[in-house]
Order: sequence, then C-alpha cells, then structure tokens
Amino acid sequence: MSGSGERMPRLLALVPYLLARPGIRIDEAAHDFDVTPRQLRKDLELLWMCGLPGYGPGDLIDLSFEGDTIVVTHDAGMSRPLRLTGAEATAMLVALRALAETPGVADGDAVRRAIAKIEDAAGQSRPAGVVVGGGVREGARAARTREAVAGALHQRRALRIRYYTASKDQITERTVDPMRLVIVQAVGYLEAWCRRVEDVRLFRLDRIDDLTLLDEPAAPPAHAHPTDLSDGVFSARPGQRTAHLVLDPDARWVAEYYPCEELAELDGGRLRIGMRYSDEPWMVRLVLSLGGGALVEHPPELAEAVRRRAADAVARARHPASTSDR
Repeated sequence: MSGSGERMPRLLALVPYLLARPGIRIDEAAHDFDVTPRQLRKDLELLWMCGLPGYGPGDLIDLSFEGDTIVVTHDAGMSRPLRLTGAEATAMLVALRALAETPGVADGDAVRRAIAKIEDAAGQSRPAGVVVGGGVREGARAARTREAVAGALHQRRALRIRYYTASKDQITERTVDPMRLVIVQAVGYLEAWCRRVEDVRLFRLDRIDDLTLLDEPAAPPAHAHPTDLSDGVFSARPGQRTAHLVLDPDARWVAEYYPCEELAELDGGRLRIGMRYSDEPWMVRLVLSLGGGALVEHPPELAEAVRRRAADAVARARHPASTSDR
C-alpha cells in the first residue's frame, strides 16, 4: 500500500530517474524506490495519464515496455528531478541535527535516517553553499559548541562563555543559564539568562569563542521567558540605529554574517540590507573594509562619516608624515 503523501513525490521523481536509466528493469527500479514491482507498475500506469495541457498525442508522458524493462519515450517536460536549494538543504540539515539531539524526540532513528538521505543528496548534487555534515553557516567549531550547549541543557547546568558581539565589535565574558537552542534561518542560537545584563539574550553559536560547563545548576529566574521570534531574531533596542546599505555581489557575505533585515534583491546581483548598529566608528570601519563594495544610502551622517574617513585615509597616503632619521 502506498499513500498519496508518499506517491506524489515518487511520481515526480520517476520520469527523470527513468530518463537517466533507459531500459532499467522494473524490479530494480522498484527496489530503488522502496516499493513492490506491482506498485511501481501502478505508478507507471498513472504516469501515462499525466502531461501537458491539451492531453493529446505529444502532450502526455509516454513509456515503452519491453519485457520487464522500461524506457521513457516522451517526458512532457519532466526531465529534471526536484532538488532542494542550498539554503533549503542547509536549513533542513541544521534543524534535523538539533532535533536529533533534543531529549524526548519520539523517533530519533527516523530523524537520523532523514539526515543521512539529505546529506547523500547534497553530496551528489553539491548545491551552492552547502557543506555536507555541517550546514552552510555552522562550521566545525560551531558544531562542537552546539553539542556542548545541548549537553548543558540536558544536564541543566550553567555556562561561562566568551562571546563576540558583532554590532559593538566587542568580546565579553558572561555567565549564562541556558534555556533552549533555537534554529532561525539555518543559524543556531543559544537562548539563555545572561547574569551580566540580567536579561534573556540570544547568543549566536558561531560567535561563542569559548565556553565552560560550570558545576552549578542553570537557574533562570521565574520571570525569564523565551523570546518571541515570530518577527525574527533581532528587535530594535534603545540607542541602536539602522544603516541602509547596498552591497555588491562580492560583499553579500555581510548579510550572512551580521544581523540584517529589510533584504531586497537588486539588479546585477546587488543586495539592499538594513543593519542595526550601536557604534558608528565600528560601522564606518566595516563599510570601508569592503573596499567600495558597499554604498551607504541612509543615514546621511553615516555616509558623511564614511566619506570623511576615506578622504582622510587618501590624504595620509598621498602625504605621509615625515619621520626624523635615527
């Protein structure tokens, strides 16, 4: 028996599969799709009634049987298999990995089988940006960090972390009481009560430089509630401003690494982003470091600060300060 939820993806995959294997035996194809030969024959009979509008000769999918082998003689445009994009594969892998390590998952084996299948598909197709086994935005260090954080959550113990805050260009030491792991847009975060600021904070896993499991229980106060992430991870805070930047294709990595919003695709592969910041000199340095790959649209005072800093640098390069001979 094969339900419609299982049959539809199989039907969509059958034609490109058979095109790549002309003359394949029915029993071999059935084995690859994990169905009986009888079920596969039923699927093939249904495909005969599928095709393009018009539904006449030349519009419908056509198959040829010779003994126990199959050949597609007309694919009706279904020549390409369905594929996950790099972002989709990454998001699914990272989410499934977190799920597999969450205590109480009903069928951990099923989750691990799904991970293996996606990794196998990603390894064969190599979609852009996917690092098989780690996810696009989760390197080896972040993976180890996630495992350590998951252990702290499972044992309900506090952590001491060394954390880099990108918007302030600061590294701080904090003691935190872990509350949960969350995956948002393929990026992993630790949500915890931060004893340093006495508030709930989200810590991006790949920006935790170091962490130590403490011999004391995690004890978030009763009023510490999980963050509402329905509108995204980053919400405005007092004193923050928003820079509107247009990034050239080579500078698009900024939107991957820093908290950004208001994304809009522009012509020529450019990207418009809205990026909150607290420290203007840091934002000026970031824009200048892109070597002309970013245009500041707003606010005007930031654009002026970038222009002034760039002009000063050019002036120093043209008229270096003289040094006395030693």
